[in-house]
Amino acid sequence: MKETVRAYDLDAGAYADASPVVPDSVRGDMEDLAARLGPGARVLEIGSGGGRDALLLEQLGLAVRRTDVTPGFVALLRERGHEADVLDPLVDDLTSAEGPYDGVWANASLLHVARTDLPVVLARLAVATRPGGLLRASLKEGDGDGWSTHGAVRNPRHFTYWRAGPLHAVVEGAGWDDVVVRTGIPGRRQESWLEVSAVRGTVAP
Repeated sequence: MKETVRAYDLDAGAYADASPVVPDSVRGDMEDLAARLGPGARVLEIGSGGGRDALLLEQLGLAVRRTDVTPGFVALLRERGHEADVLDPLVDDLTSAEGPYDGVWANASLLHVARTDLPVVLARLAVATRPGGLLRASLKEGDGDGWSTHGAVRNPRHFTYWRAGPLHAVVEGAGWDDVVVRTGIPGRRQESWLEVSAVRGTVAP
């Protein structure tokens, strides 16, 4: 993870500028999340990056806490006038003084979490979310894991790839109910994505 964070740190501005438009599938997920949670609902965003998603979520009426494990992204967000926190969902405190979140938004961020660590991260996110709260996440579809250099980030980043069945089991086992994993979502570079939606269960993980 350290090498991946460093890669983003070195090219935080370039990465943020390279993806200004929200893809239709992501926009649809956001609109559904906002409609189900209602205006003013509090959402914890894991992996805010350059802040594109948070802006749209706020336009849709949600209150977003911007976080990222990469200090360069957090510095960029603060420079642009937003509150943001450096936060590693694997080890840092996810709770808020205002109480549990109504939802979690993790678009293309948990794909950098090691396979053995993802159940822990998802369980910690469940603890930070109120019963009945919602999870939205996207990960790359495939097998195994590996390093990749592409796009506006010049240095290699580590990705963990998932199939729908195992991912469904991990999300459900971490305290989330009504888990749905949509497959075959096309990406910009001919890659395939998985989109996860789930509801925080009433029993703590």
